[in-house]
Amino acid sequence: MGRTHTPEERFEGLPDWDYDLHGVTVGDDLQMAYVDEGDEDAEETFLCLHGEPTWGYLYRKMIPTLAERGRVVVPDFVGFGRSEKLTDREEYSFALHYETLADFVETLDLQNVTLVCQDWGGIIGLTYAAHQPDRFARLVAMNTFVPTYETEMAEEWHDFRNFVERVEELPIGMLVQNATATELTDEELAAYEAPYPNEASKAGAYAWPDMVPRTDGGDGGEMTEKAREELKSWEKPAFVLFADSDPITRPARDPLRGLIATADEQPDVWVEGAMHFLQEDAGEDIAEEILAFVDRT
Repeated sequence: MGRTHTPEERFEGLPDWDYDLHGVTVGDDLQMAYVDEGDEDAEETFLCLHGEPTWGYLYRKMIPTLAERGRVVVPDFVGFGRSEKLTDREEYSFALHYETLADFVETLDLQNVTLVCQDWGGIIGLTYAAHQPDRFARLVAMNTFVPTYETEMAEEWHDFRNFVERVEELPIGMLVQNATATELTDEELAAYEAPYPNEASKAGAYAWPDMVPRTDGGDGGEMTEKAREELKSWEKPAFVLFADSDPITRPARDPLRGLIATADEQPDVWVEGAMHFLQEDAGEDIAEEILAFVDRT
């Protein structure tokens, strides 16, 4: 099993990212990095999970506001950000991401968690929360879904997946910019590129798109199917908060709001003018929406 760590100097001086590095050991002796801000003993804990091909940096606009209310924990999934990376794409699986997230949450013994998740952070995070509901107080699902082997993916998703499959050099910054309404600075684009000094370090980013459970492939559909059944009877508050301009996940919004039993008890809100990476386009506003959700519940 090939492994690599991105040199820490690649993360120095990133704009709006002056956070201490923390780490825990998960899975098969893998190192998982995270940011831990706010009061560790606060009543509220916000667990913020990123997706493809980003890392915890995606939440930089939301961390300060959320940290005023509670503890904010932002991990990088294995293969992303400052976490350890496997260099063989075939080593990545749904089970690997699920089990390392479970190890992470249980090692830190996170309780009373408000899950804030987007993209793959939702696919993995909502599945884990459905199986371990006692650790969670609330769900905030953003531009994500819980797909199974019966899920028909949007044409735009197939275009994206096909691009990743055929490209020889995965342009991380370009992928983030193309799914963001806001014009990112060169320094911000460099921050998204920072975890990946070479193509081998991008194995996780190459692997995730094709891993989505769907009618023609993917991985983990057995686990997501069980999660969907649990979410149908979910009893705790859930807030589905999607961008209005993301062609890939927008069609999944109403089905997800209909799936999670308590989601329709919350306001029917769209984040206007935002695309797939809504944390970039409206991070500060989203953080305020989340705090209002906490106040309501």
